[in-house]
Amino acid sequence: MPILQTHNLTKTYGNITALDNLDFVVEQGQIMGLLGPNGSGKTTTLGIILGVLRQSSGEFTWFDNPGDPTHRLRIGSILETPNFFPYLDADRNLDIVRQIKQVEKQSFDDLLDFVKLKKRRTSKFSTYSLGMKQRLAIAATLIGDPDVVIFDEPTNGLDPEGIAEVRDTLKKVASQGKTVIMASHMLDEVEKICSHVTIIKKGKKLVSGPVGAILSDDITIEIGSPDLHSLQQLLSTYPGINTIRDCHSYLECSAEASLDISQLNTAAVSNGIAINRLIARKKSLEQEFLQITQN
Repeated sequence: MPILQTHNLTKTYGNITALDNLDFVVEQGQIMGLLGPNGSGKTTTLGIILGVLRQSSGEFTWFDNPGDPTHRLRIGSILETPNFFPYLDADRNLDIVRQIKQVEKQSFDDLLDFVKLKKRRTSKFSTYSLGMKQRLAIAATLIGDPDVVIFDEPTNGLDPEGIAEVRDTLKKVASQGKTVIMASHMLDEVEKICSHVTIIKKGKKLVSGPVGAILSDDITIEIGSPDLHSLQQLLSTYPGINTIRDCHSYLECSAEASLDISQLNTAAVSNGIAINRLIARKKSLEQEFLQITQN
């Protein structure tokens, strides 16, 4: 079932087009990564679908019911930097969010335990690290048990430890079966967390679909030998090798995922070709992203 659909979503500021006829669909249970460089329109998109900004044209639909104004009560979100009262502790800040969301009074024990802040619940927000602040914001999105949670650059500005902590928390959120929409320019985080991705650049959608479908099944092989000429001749007729690029000290090949590099090594040795370098790796989302957005 579609949770969110956008159709020709456009936002202009004078002569500047922030969003340009953006279409994408988020299905129930997906972890959708809205991926693009800074300035690509990710936060603008989130602002519009959350009702913070008004689109110039186009439309969007939540829960396949455009006339239902209560849909916002089914959504938890962090838009840009988490903002809480710096002089209040976790419980009091979360209680303010609870009242805004019109949720019945509750204990936040489970939520704070979920985001690993239970031991710091009585500390003022101003004393929290950036990672702790982000995790408190994630807890706030979960108040009222929403069907959808939206995060805008949730690991932005964090150190490696903070990124790992927030990533683990987001994975736990997704494991609860909630639909997750996450805007990010951090390719590695989208690849590790998301099931689906929509890549945008300058407000336009370039591609959208499952992460596994957007990533090429091809592998990249770096293979070297003192006799590169003979090695290149062998590879030019070897089954499963698609392209060969001369990198001077070695050859870089694009190959089918089913290619067995141990058999390739054996074939080279059988033909009297000594191998001094053999590395196989799957194309990363970063490589795919750069290839998609290079124009």
